[in-house]
Amino acid sequence: MRWPWQRQRELPVVPVVTEAVERRWMLPRTLIILLSIIATIAVLILLSQVATFVAPVFLGVNLVIAVLPLQQWLLRKGAPRLVAALAALLTVYVFLAALFWSIYWSVQSLVQELPAYGPEFNALYRDVLTWLEGFGVSQDEALHQLQSAFSPSAIASALTSVLSNAGSVLAFLATLTVVVFFLAWDSMNIPARVERIALTNPGIIRGVDRFAAGVQRYWVVTTLFGLIVSALDLVALTALGVPLALVWAVFAFVTNYIPNVGFVVGVIPPTLMALLANGPINALLTAILFSVINFVMQSLIQPKVAGDAVGVTPATSFLSLLVWAYALGPVGALLALPATLAVKTLIVDPDPRLGWVSTLMSSKLEAPKAGRLGRAVSPGVQGRR
Repeated sequence: MRWPWQRQRELPVVPVVTEAVERRWMLPRTLIILLSIIATIAVLILLSQVATFVAPVFLGVNLVIAVLPLQQWLLRKGAPRLVAALAALLTVYVFLAALFWSIYWSVQSLVQELPAYGPEFNALYRDVLTWLEGFGVSQDEALHQLQSAFSPSAIASALTSVLSNAGSVLAFLATLTVVVFFLAWDSMNIPARVERIALTNPGIIRGVDRFAAGVQRYWVVTTLFGLIVSALDLVALTALGVPLALVWAVFAFVTNYIPNVGFVVGVIPPTLMALLANGPINALLTAILFSVINFVMQSLIQPKVAGDAVGVTPATSFLSLLVWAYALGPVGALLALPATLAVKTLIVDPDPRLGWVSTLMSSKLEAPKAGRLGRAVSPGVQGRR
Protein backbone atom coordinates (compact mmCIF):
# COMPACT_ATOMS: atom_id res chain seq x y z
CA MET A 1 0.00 0.00 0.00
CA ARG A 2 1.25 3.48 -0.84
CA TRP A 3 0.04 6.63 0.85
CA PRO A 4 -0.85 9.51 -1.49
CA TRP A 5 2.07 11.66 -0.39
CA GLN A 6 4.51 8.78 -1.11
CA ARG A 7 4.02 9.29 -4.82
CA GLN A 8 6.04 12.49 -4.63
CA ARG A 9 8.75 11.51 -2.16
CA GLU A 10 10.14 8.14 -1.05
CA LEU A 11 10.95 7.39 2.56
CA PRO A 12 14.58 7.80 3.63
CA VAL A 13 16.65 4.64 3.68
CA VAL A 14 16.86 2.92 7.04
CA PRO A 15 20.47 2.39 8.15
CA VAL A 16 21.45 -1.28 8.36
CA VAL A 17 22.52 -2.52 11.78
CA THR A 18 25.58 -4.76 11.43
CA GLU A 19 26.99 -7.22 13.93
CA ALA A 20 29.93 -4.89 14.52
CA VAL A 21 27.71 -2.19 16.00
CA GLU A 22 24.85 -4.35 17.24
CA ARG A 23 24.44 -4.32 20.98
CA ARG A 24 24.21 -7.89 22.28
CA TRP A 25 22.42 -8.96 25.42
CA MET A 26 24.83 -10.16 28.07
CA LEU A 27 22.60 -13.11 29.02
CA PRO A 28 22.92 -16.84 28.30
CA ARG A 29 21.05 -17.92 25.17
CA THR A 30 19.06 -20.55 27.09
CA LEU A 31 17.82 -17.95 29.57
CA ILE A 32 16.82 -15.60 26.74
CA ILE A 33 14.81 -18.40 25.06
CA LEU A 34 13.07 -19.35 28.28
CA LEU A 35 12.21 -15.74 29.10
CA SER A 36 10.90 -15.22 25.57
CA ILE A 37 8.64 -18.29 25.82
CA ILE A 38 7.34 -17.20 29.23
CA ALA A 39 6.69 -13.67 27.98
CA THR A 40 4.83 -14.96 24.92
CA ILE A 41 2.60 -17.22 27.01
CA ALA A 42 1.92 -14.39 29.47
CA VAL A 43 0.91 -12.06 26.63
CA LEU A 44 -1.46 -14.66 25.14
CA ILE A 45 -3.08 -15.26 28.53
CA LEU A 46 -3.47 -11.52 29.03
CA LEU A 47 -5.04 -11.15 25.58
CA SER A 48 -7.51 -13.94 26.39
CA GLN A 49 -8.62 -11.96 29.44
CA VAL A 50 -9.24 -8.76 27.45
CA ALA A 51 -10.39 -10.41 24.21
CA THR A 52 -13.83 -8.80 24.40
CA PHE A 53 -12.11 -5.44 23.96
CA VAL A 54 -9.12 -6.31 21.77
CA ALA A 55 -11.00 -8.45 19.21
CA PRO A 56 -13.53 -5.82 17.99
CA VAL A 57 -10.86 -3.10 18.00
CA PHE A 58 -8.43 -5.16 15.91
CA LEU A 59 -11.22 -6.27 13.55
CA GLY A 60 -12.24 -2.64 13.12
CA VAL A 61 -8.64 -1.70 12.29
CA ASN A 62 -8.54 -4.49 9.69
CA LEU A 63 -11.77 -3.41 8.02
CA VAL A 64 -10.79 0.26 7.87
CA ILE A 65 -7.39 -0.65 6.41
CA ALA A 66 -9.07 -2.94 3.85
CA VAL A 67 -11.13 -0.05 2.42
CA LEU A 68 -8.30 2.52 2.44
CA PRO A 69 -7.61 1.97 -1.29
CA LEU A 70 -11.17 3.12 -2.04
CA GLN A 71 -10.67 6.20 0.09
CA GLN A 72 -7.33 7.01 -1.55
CA TRP A 73 -8.82 6.53 -5.02
CA LEU A 74 -11.58 9.02 -4.23
CA LEU A 75 -8.99 11.50 -2.95
CA ARG A 76 -6.97 11.16 -6.16
CA LYS A 77 -10.16 11.85 -8.13
CA GLY A 78 -10.57 15.12 -6.24
CA ALA A 79 -13.25 14.12 -3.75
CA PRO A 80 -13.28 16.01 -0.42
CA ARG A 81 -11.68 14.19 2.48
CA LEU A 82 -14.98 13.98 4.34
CA VAL A 83 -16.73 12.38 1.35
CA ALA A 84 -13.93 9.84 0.91
CA ALA A 85 -14.01 8.93 4.60
CA LEU A 86 -17.80 8.55 4.58
CA ALA A 87 -17.62 6.32 1.49
CA ALA A 88 -15.10 4.06 3.23
CA LEU A 89 -17.23 4.02 6.41
CA LEU A 90 -20.40 3.09 4.52
CA THR A 91 -18.54 0.34 2.65
CA VAL A 92 -17.49 -1.27 5.93
CA TYR A 93 -21.00 -0.98 7.38
CA VAL A 94 -22.58 -2.47 4.25
CA PHE A 95 -20.15 -5.39 4.36
CA LEU A 96 -20.89 -6.08 8.03
CA ALA A 97 -24.65 -5.74 7.51
CA ALA A 98 -24.57 -8.14 4.55
CA LEU A 99 -22.45 -10.65 6.47
CA PHE A 100 -24.65 -10.75 9.56
CA TRP A 101 -27.87 -10.62 7.54
CA SER A 102 -26.72 -13.68 5.57
CA ILE A 103 -26.15 -15.55 8.84
CA TYR A 104 -29.59 -14.52 10.12
CA TRP A 105 -31.24 -15.46 6.82
CA SER A 106 -29.56 -18.88 6.82
CA VAL A 107 -30.73 -19.65 10.36
CA GLN A 108 -34.25 -18.39 9.67
CA SER A 109 -34.55 -20.48 6.50
CA LEU A 110 -33.42 -23.57 8.38
CA VAL A 111 -35.93 -22.98 11.19
CA GLN A 112 -38.76 -22.59 8.69
CA GLU A 113 -37.76 -25.71 6.74
CA LEU A 114 -37.12 -28.17 9.58
CA PRO A 115 -40.77 -28.69 10.71
CA ALA A 116 -41.57 -30.21 7.31
CA TYR A 117 -39.17 -33.07 8.07
CA GLY A 118 -40.78 -34.14 11.35
CA PRO A 119 -41.60 -37.71 10.19
CA GLU A 120 -38.10 -38.16 8.76
CA PHE A 121 -36.58 -36.92 12.01
CA ASN A 122 -38.67 -39.40 14.03
CA ALA A 123 -37.59 -42.23 11.73
CA LEU A 124 -33.96 -41.17 12.13
CA TYR A 125 -34.46 -41.07 15.90
CA ARG A 126 -35.76 -44.66 15.91
CA ASP A 127 -32.88 -45.79 13.70
CA VAL A 128 -30.40 -44.24 16.15
CA LEU A 129 -32.02 -46.07 19.07
CA THR A 130 -31.81 -49.36 17.14
CA TRP A 131 -28.19 -48.67 16.29
CA LEU A 132 -27.39 -47.98 19.97
CA GLU A 133 -28.99 -51.28 20.94
CA GLY A 134 -26.37 -53.00 18.81
CA PHE A 135 -23.75 -51.61 21.20
CA GLY A 136 -25.61 -52.83 24.28
CA VAL A 137 -27.37 -49.54 25.06
CA SER A 138 -31.03 -50.20 25.78
CA GLN A 139 -33.80 -47.85 24.69
CA ASP A 140 -34.60 -47.07 28.33
CA GLU A 141 -31.03 -45.91 28.95
CA ALA A 142 -31.02 -43.87 25.76
CA LEU A 143 -34.37 -42.26 26.64
CA HIS A 144 -33.07 -41.48 30.13
CA GLN A 145 -30.05 -39.71 28.67
CA LEU A 146 -32.26 -37.77 26.26
CA GLN A 147 -34.63 -36.79 29.05
CA SER A 148 -31.67 -35.58 31.10
CA ALA A 149 -30.44 -33.57 28.13
CA PHE A 150 -33.87 -32.00 27.56
CA SER A 151 -34.92 -31.60 31.18
CA PRO A 152 -36.26 -28.19 32.30
CA SER A 153 -33.05 -27.43 34.20
CA ALA A 154 -30.92 -28.32 31.18
CA ILE A 155 -33.11 -26.21 28.89
CA ALA A 156 -32.98 -23.29 31.34
CA SER A 157 -29.21 -23.57 31.51
CA ALA A 158 -28.96 -23.66 27.71
CA LEU A 159 -31.23 -20.63 27.35
CA THR A 160 -29.17 -18.73 29.91
CA SER A 161 -26.03 -19.52 27.96
CA VAL A 162 -27.64 -18.45 24.67
CA LEU A 163 -28.86 -15.16 26.18
CA SER A 164 -25.41 -14.53 27.63
CA ASN A 165 -23.81 -15.18 24.25
CA ALA A 166 -26.39 -12.98 22.54
CA GLY A 167 -25.49 -10.16 24.92
CA SER A 168 -21.80 -10.68 24.18
CA VAL A 169 -22.48 -10.59 20.43
CA LEU A 170 -24.46 -7.35 20.73
CA ALA A 171 -21.70 -5.79 22.84
CA PHE A 172 -19.14 -6.92 20.27
CA LEU A 173 -21.14 -5.40 17.40
CA ALA A 174 -21.67 -2.15 19.29
CA THR A 175 -17.96 -1.82 20.05
CA LEU A 176 -17.03 -2.71 16.47
CA THR A 177 -19.48 -0.15 15.04
CA VAL A 178 -18.13 2.66 17.22
CA VAL A 179 -14.47 1.71 16.59
CA VAL A 180 -14.97 1.65 12.81
CA PHE A 181 -16.69 5.06 12.92
CA PHE A 182 -13.87 6.80 14.81
CA LEU A 183 -11.12 5.07 12.82
CA ALA A 184 -12.77 6.10 9.54
CA TRP A 185 -13.13 9.65 10.86
CA ASP A 186 -9.46 9.78 11.86
CA SER A 187 -8.42 8.35 8.49
CA MET A 188 -8.96 11.79 6.92
CA ASN A 189 -5.71 12.95 8.57
CA ILE A 190 -3.69 9.73 8.15
CA PRO A 191 -1.50 10.97 5.24
CA ALA A 192 -0.38 14.07 7.16
CA ARG A 193 0.25 12.10 10.35
CA VAL A 194 2.20 9.41 8.51
CA GLU A 195 4.34 12.01 6.77
CA ARG A 196 5.25 13.62 10.09
CA ILE A 197 6.14 10.27 11.68
CA ALA A 198 8.20 9.23 8.65
CA LEU A 199 10.55 12.17 9.15
CA THR A 200 11.79 10.78 12.46
CA ASN A 201 10.77 7.09 12.41
CA PRO A 202 10.80 5.81 8.81
CA GLY A 203 11.25 2.20 9.94
CA ILE A 204 7.94 2.27 11.79
CA ILE A 205 6.13 3.61 8.74
CA ARG A 206 7.66 0.90 6.55
CA GLY A 207 6.41 -1.75 8.98
CA VAL A 208 2.92 -0.23 9.11
CA ASP A 209 2.88 0.03 5.32
CA ARG A 210 3.80 -3.66 4.91
CA PHE A 211 1.16 -4.63 7.46
CA ALA A 212 -1.54 -2.58 5.72
CA ALA A 213 -0.65 -4.00 2.30
CA GLY A 214 -0.75 -7.55 3.65
CA VAL A 215 -4.12 -6.98 5.36
CA GLN A 216 -5.62 -5.62 2.16
CA ARG A 217 -4.37 -8.56 0.07
CA TYR A 218 -5.59 -11.04 2.71
CA TRP A 219 -9.16 -9.76 2.78
CA VAL A 220 -9.34 -9.57 -1.00
CA VAL A 221 -8.01 -13.12 -1.44
CA THR A 222 -10.27 -14.54 1.27
CA THR A 223 -13.38 -12.87 -0.14
CA LEU A 224 -12.66 -14.02 -3.70
CA PHE A 225 -12.06 -17.61 -2.58
CA GLY A 226 -15.24 -17.46 -0.51
CA LEU A 227 -17.23 -16.51 -3.60
CA ILE A 228 -15.62 -19.29 -5.65
CA VAL A 229 -16.24 -21.92 -2.96
CA SER A 230 -19.82 -20.73 -2.50
CA ALA A 231 -20.55 -21.01 -6.22
CA LEU A 232 -19.04 -24.51 -6.46
CA ASP A 233 -21.00 -25.67 -3.40
CA LEU A 234 -24.23 -24.28 -4.85
CA VAL A 235 -23.74 -26.23 -8.08
CA ALA A 236 -22.83 -29.45 -6.25
CA LEU A 237 -25.67 -29.29 -3.72
CA THR A 238 -28.21 -28.42 -6.40
CA ALA A 239 -27.09 -31.37 -8.51
CA LEU A 240 -27.52 -33.68 -5.49
CA GLY A 241 -30.98 -32.29 -4.76
CA VAL A 242 -30.15 -31.07 -1.25
CA PRO A 243 -32.82 -28.69 0.09
CA LEU A 244 -31.79 -25.11 0.86
CA ALA A 245 -28.74 -25.35 -1.41
CA LEU A 246 -28.46 -21.55 -1.61
CA VAL A 247 -28.54 -21.30 2.19
CA TRP A 248 -25.66 -23.74 2.56
CA ALA A 249 -23.70 -21.97 -0.19
CA VAL A 250 -24.04 -18.68 1.70
CA PHE A 251 -23.09 -20.43 4.93
CA ALA A 252 -19.99 -21.83 3.20
CA PHE A 253 -19.04 -18.29 2.15
CA VAL A 254 -19.26 -17.10 5.76
CA THR A 255 -17.28 -20.03 7.19
CA ASN A 256 -14.63 -19.51 4.51
CA TYR A 257 -13.27 -16.61 6.57
CA ILE A 258 -12.12 -19.19 9.13
CA PRO A 259 -8.81 -20.42 7.68
CA ASN A 260 -8.02 -24.14 7.26
CA VAL A 261 -10.93 -25.60 9.24
CA GLY A 262 -13.93 -23.49 8.21
CA PHE A 263 -15.21 -26.20 5.89
CA VAL A 264 -15.65 -28.57 8.88
CA VAL A 265 -18.28 -26.20 10.29
CA GLY A 266 -19.88 -25.67 6.90
CA VAL A 267 -20.26 -29.35 5.94
CA ILE A 268 -22.44 -30.40 8.91
CA PRO A 269 -25.77 -28.61 8.14
CA PRO A 270 -26.12 -29.64 4.46
CA THR A 271 -25.18 -33.23 5.34
CA LEU A 272 -27.89 -33.41 8.02
CA MET A 273 -30.44 -31.86 5.65
CA ALA A 274 -29.52 -34.35 2.92
CA LEU A 275 -29.90 -37.19 5.45
CA LEU A 276 -33.41 -36.05 6.44
CA ALA A 277 -34.58 -35.28 2.91
CA ASN A 278 -32.89 -37.85 0.68
CA GLY A 279 -31.50 -40.65 2.86
CA PRO A 280 -28.07 -41.86 3.98
CA ILE A 281 -26.61 -42.43 0.50
CA ASN A 282 -27.35 -38.88 -0.59
CA ALA A 283 -26.04 -37.58 2.74
CA LEU A 284 -22.80 -39.51 2.27
CA LEU A 285 -22.39 -38.16 -1.28
CA THR A 286 -23.12 -34.65 -0.01
CA ALA A 287 -20.54 -34.92 2.75
CA ILE A 288 -17.90 -36.32 0.38
CA LEU A 289 -18.47 -33.83 -2.44
CA PHE A 290 -18.84 -30.84 -0.12
CA SER A 291 -15.73 -31.84 1.83
CA VAL A 292 -13.64 -32.38 -1.28
CA ILE A 293 -14.55 -29.00 -2.76
CA ASN A 294 -14.11 -27.08 0.47
CA PHE A 295 -11.04 -28.97 1.68
CA VAL A 296 -9.17 -28.53 -1.59
CA MET A 297 -10.09 -24.85 -1.91
CA GLN A 298 -10.01 -23.75 1.75
CA SER A 299 -7.36 -26.00 3.27
CA LEU A 300 -4.94 -26.59 0.39
CA ILE A 301 -5.14 -23.79 -2.18
CA GLN A 302 -6.42 -20.82 -0.19
CA PRO A 303 -3.90 -21.04 2.71
CA LYS A 304 -1.08 -21.12 0.15
CA VAL A 305 -2.44 -18.11 -1.77
CA ALA A 306 -3.49 -16.22 1.37
CA GLY A 307 -0.18 -17.08 3.03
CA ASP A 308 1.72 -15.74 0.03
CA ALA A 309 -0.48 -12.64 0.09
CA VAL A 310 0.49 -11.84 3.67
CA GLY A 311 3.99 -13.33 3.38
CA VAL A 312 3.76 -16.37 5.70
CA THR A 313 3.96 -20.13 5.13
CA PRO A 314 0.89 -22.44 5.22
CA ALA A 315 2.15 -24.03 8.45
CA THR A 316 2.44 -20.58 10.02
CA SER A 317 -1.12 -19.74 8.97
CA PHE A 318 -2.47 -22.94 10.57
CA LEU A 319 -0.53 -22.43 13.81
CA SER A 320 -1.76 -18.84 13.82
CA LEU A 321 -5.32 -20.15 13.80
CA LEU A 322 -4.69 -22.19 16.96
CA VAL A 323 -2.81 -19.46 18.81
CA TRP A 324 -5.13 -16.55 18.06
CA ALA A 325 -8.31 -18.59 18.54
CA TYR A 326 -7.07 -19.26 22.06
CA ALA A 327 -6.05 -15.65 22.69
CA LEU A 328 -9.02 -13.85 21.11
CA GLY A 329 -11.75 -16.49 21.06
CA PRO A 330 -13.83 -17.32 17.95
CA VAL A 331 -13.02 -13.94 16.37
CA GLY A 332 -9.34 -14.84 16.71
CA ALA A 333 -9.85 -17.57 14.10
CA LEU A 334 -11.07 -14.89 11.71
CA LEU A 335 -8.17 -12.57 12.51
CA ALA A 336 -5.43 -15.21 12.73
CA LEU A 337 -3.42 -14.22 9.65
CA PRO A 338 -3.76 -10.43 10.11
CA ALA A 339 -2.69 -10.78 13.75
CA THR A 340 0.34 -12.87 12.78
CA LEU A 341 1.17 -10.37 10.07
CA ALA A 342 1.05 -7.56 12.64
CA VAL A 343 3.50 -9.41 14.90
CA LYS A 344 5.80 -10.19 11.98
CA THR A 345 5.92 -6.77 10.33
CA LEU A 346 5.81 -4.58 13.45
CA ILE A 347 7.85 -6.63 15.95
CA VAL A 348 9.90 -9.35 14.24
CA ASP A 349 11.03 -7.78 10.95
CA PRO A 350 12.45 -4.50 12.38
CA ASP A 351 14.78 -6.37 14.79
CA PRO A 352 17.89 -7.78 13.02
CA ARG A 353 18.38 -10.27 15.87
CA LEU A 354 15.02 -11.86 15.00
CA GLY A 355 15.85 -12.33 11.36
CA TRP A 356 15.82 -16.13 11.72
CA VAL A 357 12.22 -15.98 13.02
CA SER A 358 11.20 -13.92 10.01
CA THR A 359 12.88 -16.43 7.72
CA LEU A 360 10.99 -19.34 9.28
CA MET A 361 7.66 -17.52 8.91
CA SER A 362 8.13 -15.97 5.48
CA SER A 363 6.68 -17.65 2.41
CA LYS A 364 9.32 -16.07 0.15
CA LEU A 365 13.00 -16.57 0.93
CA GLU A 366 15.91 -14.38 -0.02
CA ALA A 367 18.94 -15.75 -1.83
CA PRO A 368 21.07 -17.90 0.52
CA LYS A 369 24.35 -16.55 1.76
CA ALA A 370 27.68 -18.25 1.31
CA GLY A 371 28.34 -21.30 3.45
CA ARG A 372 27.55 -24.99 3.71
CA LEU A 373 24.29 -26.24 5.23
CA GLY A 374 24.13 -29.15 7.63
CA ARG A 375 22.95 -32.57 6.49
CA ALA A 376 20.27 -33.06 9.14
CA VAL A 377 17.54 -31.19 7.27
CA SER A 378 19.20 -30.36 3.94
CA PRO A 379 21.57 -33.19 2.96
CA GLY A 380 23.86 -32.49 0.07
CA VAL A 381 22.92 -28.79 -0.16
CA GLN A 382 25.54 -26.10 0.03
CA GLY A 383 25.45 -22.38 -0.35
CA ARG A 384 27.08 -20.28 -3.02
CA ARG A 385 30.81 -19.74 -2.81
